[in-house]
Amino acid sequence: MKNNIVDEIDIKILKLLQDDARISIKSIANKLYLSAPTVKTRLDSLKEKGIIKGYYVEIDNSVYENIIKCFVEIEVAPNLKDELYKILIDSPNVVECERVTGEYSLITKVIFKNTIEMDRFINKIQYYGKTRTQIIFSTIINHRGIEL
Repeated sequence: MKNNIVDEIDIKILKLLQDDARISIKSIANKLYLSAPTVKTRLDSLKEKGIIKGYYVEIDNSVYENIIKCFVEIEVAPNLKDELYKILIDSPNVVECERVTGEYSLITKVIFKNTIEMDRFINKIQYYGKTRTQIIFSTIINHRGIEL
């Protein structure tokens, strides 16, 4: 991170939020020996700068029965990418999508209730280019924050 974007206090706030996104402003203030209004102002600034993009709850997929989690790599033709991006953005099955280098231009992480749902999704996006699917058997490391 560039020093002119965030300072040491911002980094400490971000570390606390990364450990617990539900931590209260008052708790952050107490831990960092700051006033609550100061923490609120800094949080607002971090949001305005686009450093904090949102807060979310990570739900263990085991709450769903027979869930299928997979990566779908897609080689998309340049003239079709905007149309495909819209489909991926609008699809509730897509939980993550990255543009990458290599044979495939996109890697998507998708979750389905069953193989029929997965098959329909893959058939739909194959119009836009070649795909390769890898079903996830288990997760060794769940999403974790970056070291600040």
